[in-house]
Amino acid sequence: MSANFVKNALGRLVPTEVNGVPQVPYMGVGKHKPTGRKYAPQIVSCSDFPDDGNKTVATLKDALIKSGLRDGNVISTHHHFRNGDLVAIQIFDIAKELGIKDLVWVPSASFECQAVLTKYLEDGTIHHIEGSMNGSLGRFTSQGKMKGTGILRSHGGRYQAIQDGEVVIDIAVIAAPTADAFGNATGDRGPAACGLLGFALADSQYANKVIVVTDNIVPFPCYPWQIQGNYVDHVVVVDKVGIPEKIVSGTTEVTKSPDRLLLAEWTAQFCDEAGIIKDGFSFQAGAGGTALSIGIYFAEILRERGMKSRWARGGSNKYLVKMLEEGLLDYILDGQTFDLDGVRSMRENEGHVNTSPFTSYNYHGKGNFASMVDVVILGATEVDVNFNANVVTHSDGVLLHGIGGWQNCIASKCTILPIPLFRDRMPVVRDEVTTICGPGELIDVIVTERGIAINPLRKDLIEKMKNSKLPIKTIEQLKQEAEAICGIPDKPKFTNKPVAVVKWVDGTIIDTVWEIDNT
Repeated sequence: MSANFVKNALGRLVPTEVNGVPQVPYMGVGKHKPTGRKYAPQIVSCSDFPDDGNKTVATLKDALIKSGLRDGNVISTHHHFRNGDLVAIQIFDIAKELGIKDLVWVPSASFECQAVLTKYLEDGTIHHIEGSMNGSLGRFTSQGKMKGTGILRSHGGRYQAIQDGEVVIDIAVIAAPTADAFGNATGDRGPAACGLLGFALADSQYANKVIVVTDNIVPFPCYPWQIQGNYVDHVVVVDKVGIPEKIVSGTTEVTKSPDRLLLAEWTAQFCDEAGIIKDGFSFQAGAGGTALSIGIYFAEILRERGMKSRWARGGSNKYLVKMLEEGLLDYILDGQTFDLDGVRSMRENEGHVNTSPFTSYNYHGKGNFASMVDVVILGATEVDVNFNANVVTHSDGVLLHGIGGWQNCIASKCTILPIPLFRDRMPVVRDEVTTICGPGELIDVIVTERGIAINPLRKDLIEKMKNSKLPIKTIEQLKQEAEAICGIPDKPKFTNKPVAVVKWVDGTIIDTVWEIDNT
């Protein structure tokens, strides 16, 4: 094994080759610098497309055949419909019907509605997934059943990989709530409106063939267009492209749990005492119940003091929209629309801005929004005494989650993880996380219901909080308290077979996910 694996800068064993492609081990934050030029698809000619701009074809099957679908193709989809996606499964049903094998699926994220695709992983229609492997697809991967090795990337890492040519997409299929026959498309209107289509931007720009699938065809021009028709080869009209009610992420309601409300209150108080909450500050919080509660505390503080936030990074939701419409927030820079209030706001509010992983998260760009955020509030499945954090596997080693924008967000000026000290009698603070998704030097504060730990690297925060009435503790103290309650947990058992790798934002491998050993 030593000939094919090396230890990276965090001491994690990672493969030097994945699915036959040479890899670079993680070298440290900001240490890997790319060379060369961005990838570009082949030049095409307008003479090969209709003069009247009508690119519609009868069916998705026709579009896939016209796009040259064949064995080994790389197929991409986006996840703006989240658990309401109706298109991705159809692609692989068609591939199966045509006898196509060894496809590589590159979703911007997968959801439980796509769990049925395990049958195509089993029969070889799909060789492996390069994208999040949530729920059933993650369990399938952890059991070592996938023929190839999965690759997990952040939202920004996915854009980086496509832009850099690390992933060359043969056919991108973009489900669009509204489009015209030329291929201009938007997600903010139509019967299946889901908000923005930013996660499909790289696919449209760099894929060799691009198919737009819609259930709401409008006369040219479809405006505003989030996807430009000049990138699009074929347009397909179907009865229903997605279920917008199922775009809802997390609870999208504030938590009612006393422990979680305490986490939210302490996190907001910490930000206030540390001087983070001020006129013109920026923030990002997720769509889970705890994060939403923190946003409400932020709004109360701003309202009481007559201040406003200049901008918030979304996932947009009804609480951010309320802040925008109340004048507590100048702009929502939306990376993903989490509920139907966010969809409405995108249509109606000038300050609700459609962004993409290129502007927000792409590490191989000339800067990005992520590092400009004053504070970001995120979750984690585990953290360790070195502040390394995990978001893809649980303490039993099972792969259940994707990275999303989490890795990209921790580049912010202050990263806070409000997390319970234990879940299901399993400590969340550990000696060593099962899988490293983010290096500890980028995690600044851990907030638990038993106390708050500040990363020793953040001497400025430690100084600001030295007279705080909040329960400031060391990370080692939190770990000891968790173990006093739950005991010291057994480490999960793995075989020596890698089932997936976790990429860092610069395309290097930060860790390996190993097959679960059930013997």
